[in-house]
Amino acid sequence: MNAEQAYETMIALSREETLLASCLDLLEWDEEVSMPRDGVEHRAEQRALLAGLVHDRETDPRYEELLAAVEGSALVSDPESAAAVNVREIRRSFKKERRMPRALVEEWARVTSIAQQTWAESRRNDDYASFAPWLEQIFALARERADAVGYEGTRYDALLDDFEPGMTTERLVDVLSNLQQRLVPLVASFRDTPASSEMLERDFPLERQKLFVESAAAALGFDPRGGRLDVSQHPFCSAIGPGDVRIALRYHPRDFGQGFFALMHELGHALYDQGLDRAFYGTPMGDAASLGVHESQSRLWENHVGRSEGFWRHFYPPLCDAFPEALNDVSLDAFRRAMNHVAPGPIRVNADEVTYDLHITIRFELELALLSGDLRAAELPGAWNELYERHLGVRPRNDREGCLQDIHWSEGLIGYFPTYSLGNVYAAQLFAAAERAVGPLEESFARGEFAPLREWLREHVHRHGMRWPVPELIARATGEGPDASYLVESLTRRYRDGH
Repeated sequence: MNAEQAYETMIALSREETLLASCLDLLEWDEEVSMPRDGVEHRAEQRALLAGLVHDRETDPRYEELLAAVEGSALVSDPESAAAVNVREIRRSFKKERRMPRALVEEWARVTSIAQQTWAESRRNDDYASFAPWLEQIFALARERADAVGYEGTRYDALLDDFEPGMTTERLVDVLSNLQQRLVPLVASFRDTPASSEMLERDFPLERQKLFVESAAAALGFDPRGGRLDVSQHPFCSAIGPGDVRIALRYHPRDFGQGFFALMHELGHALYDQGLDRAFYGTPMGDAASLGVHESQSRLWENHVGRSEGFWRHFYPPLCDAFPEALNDVSLDAFRRAMNHVAPGPIRVNADEVTYDLHITIRFELELALLSGDLRAAELPGAWNELYERHLGVRPRNDREGCLQDIHWSEGLIGYFPTYSLGNVYAAQLFAAAERAVGPLEESFARGEFAPLREWLREHVHRHGMRWPVPELIARATGEGPDASYLVESLTRRYRDGH
């Protein structure tokens, strides 16, 4: 078998593996959106079986022979070619996955499936005690996963690599510590700013919210023929495959911002997924560069677009038409001040843009402690509340708005939270580069023109898949490596100086 034949066979295996994994993605979406509560145990067994089958495909012994036939050949002589990228990333994944025992993969899928439903029930009832044993079990299994895969620094490195390849705990500590030091004084400068959010706590009928969200998503470029919008307990976006990208949102009848900014966030994910090159589906060239880059797209559309003056100059008139009773006495300026009001609070998904990253540093600190065993799951509520008082000066009233607010740990997403802050760093830098390239974006938004930004992102980020490591992707798109200064300067300019 020559190199070309081996490559074609390897890509066929990769695509079959991805196709099978998409069935697991569909089951997970259904579990979040429409599965009856009593179906959880059966669903856990379904997911465990499928996870095992996917793992068998990921660790197929044929990969070793095929990779050996292709590596070092002329086919991969250009390291930026699609073939070279696919071979590099398939080798990396194969090396990692074959260290993972199938039984551990199945148990992970089974436990997290049940844990998600337990979390949802615990959150509804504000009953952390019923979820704590599952969280303890998840972190115990996470230690096993890290030990099986191996790591050079800390266990957390092995888990972080699932989401942000190449990132290490040591480097992440530097990034988040530096960001925290620079944000704390900025947050403090808003301590005495009077609240002005009353107009957002009026009646916004849910059905009209859903209609407005659907029209906004279409206007921003979400393809409804290749996606759908649903409701779930926690907002998320799931890419089932080409032509099937699903957004699930959570609405509140007296909090318009909760549903709308969830849309803007998940829309950023969806536009990335819809912007990937379909011709490369099932290969690394058709996959996102990292979760940090994925989050950069969601945070960019949520904050740099969705909180901008130009955006609301375009969307506020139809919003007033949709909700005349709630907004008839509210000016655009007053609405924007309420939307962008900076005030520390206990809920991450409701956090303003300035305090958001402090929520992430808290979760990062707790993840490290839970993974090391220094903190037990039963002790989490107290540790959570203490860190919130220390970093944000607020204390959750209960566990529902404290340590039960996020779904991530119940899904086994340990190492995910830091990608939100990395995404914020990348987003600010990418937005600045896009504006240098296409001109003032605020004016574009005010005219209802979002394609210039969307197409710039597709050209410089989406279409490249995993072609380059993240630092190089950012450097090629913006002219320099990742730099948190863009984020701090952007927040200072738009919030402190702008107010």
